[in-house]
Amino acid sequence: MNARRELRNNRVALFDGIEEGGVRASPSYTSHEIEEHDNEAALEGLQDRVLLLKRLTGDINEEVESHNRMLDRMGNDMDSSRGVLSGTMDRFKTVFDPKSRPKMFSLVALFVTIFFIVYYLTR
Repeated sequence: MNARRELRNNRVALFDGIEEGGVRASPSYTSHEIEEHDNEAALEGLQDRVLLLKRLTGDINEEVESHNRMLDRMGNDMDSSRGVLSGTMDRFKTVFDPKSRPKMFSLVALFVTIFFIVYYLTR
């Protein structure tokens, strides 16, 4: 029985002032000290959240900048493609110009003739 009492006294001494969820208010603590402790704990939690938000906004900023660079490159590529396409359309206009129709007809006829000749030779 004495051993149980001694074990209980050791447990009480070891866990004195600690309860579920935090510090037990003992007569040695004033309400001001308890409030100060709660404020410090809340402040630490708030600092952690602020640091997390700061890192998150930094990551968002990096992501936005990389997307802006990608969009700029895409815009430049589209501009160069537009230039190439414009040149191609000008060539098509030249080919399909009514003044060049006889030349185009003779060119198509030449290609068709060559195709048939090669076809019959390889057969």
